[in-house]
Amino acid sequence: MLKTRVITAVVLLLILLPVIFAGTPAQFAWLAAIIVTAAGWEWARLMGMGGVGAGFYGAVSLATVALTWRSGLALSHVWLKPAALFWVLAGPYALMRRPATKGVWRALLLCAGPVVLVAAWQALCLAREHGIAFLLSVLVIVWIADTGAYFAGRTFGRRKLAPSISPGKSWEGAIGGWLLVMAAAAGVLFSGLSAPTIVSHLRDTVGLSAGILLLTLLVAFSVVGDLFESQLKRQAGVKDSSHLLPGHGGVLDRIDALLPVLPLALVFI
Repeated sequence: MLKTRVITAVVLLLILLPVIFAGTPAQFAWLAAIIVTAAGWEWARLMGMGGVGAGFYGAVSLATVALTWRSGLALSHVWLKPAALFWVLAGPYALMRRPATKGVWRALLLCAGPVVLVAAWQALCLAREHGIAFLLSVLVIVWIADTGAYFAGRTFGRRKLAPSISPGKSWEGAIGGWLLVMAAAAGVLFSGLSAPTIVSHLRDTVGLSAGILLLTLLVAFSVVGDLFESQLKRQAGVKDSSHLLPGHGGVLDRIDALLPVLPLALVFI
């Protein structure tokens, strides 16, 4: 399993890194569109759609990306605010009430899926326009929070964060992830890095105190995104969203925490 996981990670990096650092914005946008399409297929499967239905749902996500691109709205904010609103309202509701994936709630999730996924694509395109350092700074918030939460949870974890959804997550882990993000943000600000990052942008536009608050919200919603997908998988009775990435599960398993963070980060700036 570890060997498979490492091989998959290396292959993904060999694809992603050249496109991020050497590719054109259009090439990056279409790579992100492929990721969104795969995630749309997985989203539909978690909603109980199989075969042709899930494939059609993924195609709808891709078509929405294509129409947004062709209409010249790729670098607008057309999908960001609806997606941000979904996460602010539906994310906490889902975790507190844990509604079953059926009826009105299932219909809402099926309607919201393309909006949420295409908004993540659009946020990636916009972040790329702000510069590679800015794009990476948004992604790294999630990766650092997840890493900090893992190690703090293993070392200090006592109180479960959401035992019925993800028994391995703890409040201590979440706090550890937040602290590591704050430490990394301080390091960026004191490093004198000239390239714009989300940390420097928030400091310059809303001030240090408000910037810390908004970074805290991003960390919090990275946890919401992770738990949200975990709940969908639990209700669907599956361990992974798919097996598209050998050793890693599915695409949604890798981007679940990014789905709320990307649109919210771009709305914040």
